[in-house]
Amino acid sequence: MFTDLASAINAGPLHDFIVSLLKNVWGLPPIVQTVHILAIAAVMASIVMINLKVLGLGMPNQTVSEMLRRLLPWTWWSLPVLLISGAVFVIARPRRYFVNPIFGLKFAFLFVAVVATFALHRVQSGTDAVRLPSKVLAAVSLSAWLGVVLAGRWIAYADYIFPPE
Repeated sequence: MFTDLASAINAGPLHDFIVSLLKNVWGLPPIVQTVHILAIAAVMASIVMINLKVLGLGMPNQTVSEMLRRLLPWTWWSLPVLLISGAVFVIARPRRYFVNPIFGLKFAFLFVAVVATFALHRVQSGTDAVRLPSKVLAAVSLSAWLGVVLAGRWIAYADYIFPPE
């Protein structure tokens, strides 16, 4: 199924356009990669600070609601940047990603991370009283975001884990 999707993307005009840009616009691949990494940094910085606060491990002088208000926009605005910058490479080399089990793992972690972060925001919105459900959501969110980053880094090294046959 995913190999069919990869083949369809590979045969499409968007693939040809993006590959042409990546080959012909000097410096574009590292620029797109840098934008992707900076967006990851923005997400991780905001998420780590919020989750550590909810878990009682950091930022003792700030309220949870203040941190959510100040930091979550960094998370939510960085996600579309990550989607676009990551899509450039996926569309350029769809087979590399769609047949890679680590890529699927990254998106499983991403789904859990986004849902847990959204749920934490909803549960904690308007209150500074941190209850057990918020702490559980913060732990799940933090773990899932770390999983996203680790899986993202391991995509390039999947051959070490799953040697080609």
